[in-house]
Amino acid sequence: MSLLHALDLLAVFVFALVGARVAADRGLDYGGIALVAIAASVSGGTLRNIFLGLKPILITDPWVITSVVAAVGITLSVRRVTRIGKTLLIMDTMGLAIATASGVQLAYNLNSPWFATIILGVITAITGGLLRDLLCQLEPVVLHRETIATSSLCGAAAFVILIEIGVLVSAATIIGGVVVAVVRTLSIRFDLNLPKFK
Repeated sequence: MSLLHALDLLAVFVFALVGARVAADRGLDYGGIALVAIAASVSGGTLRNIFLGLKPILITDPWVITSVVAAVGITLSVRRVTRIGKTLLIMDTMGLAIATASGVQLAYNLNSPWFATIILGVITAITGGLLRDLLCQLEPVVLHRETIATSSLCGAAAFVILIEIGVLVSAATIIGGVVVAVVRTLSIRFDLNLPKFK
């Protein structure tokens, strides 16, 4: 299994788990929980692949479905609904970092220009959370707090810069993901946000 494939599957599982938990917290039925988990976990990678002229990951990789089913199964088996706390924030941050790393590496592997690589990394990371919140009738977190898109942007930009100075792709991918996690963690810890229009 390649690093890219492993990153994709891990991002799918984490986002599906967070999506399923948020849906359960909103009181959705089993079908709704499964739908939100699918939308949260594969929409970013699907949109990325469409832009790159590739087939959606949901219909090309059976392990993606396995990851989603596992995440939904865990959520339904635990059965205890908890409000979004530190555990979910940590998992969501992990998913954001992994998805950004996966997006930029695939875009780079397909010879995308540097700006497209950054954009596709951000799209891969934030699309699922945006749809998750909309389906659960929540104000999308990406639009108003925790610098989710900004964190992804920093990580994607770090990847491109590292590639330009000759760092190995695998190392640049890992470092880019770490940058995402660090920036978002700091934004949560110190309540940092982009300026709001008043």
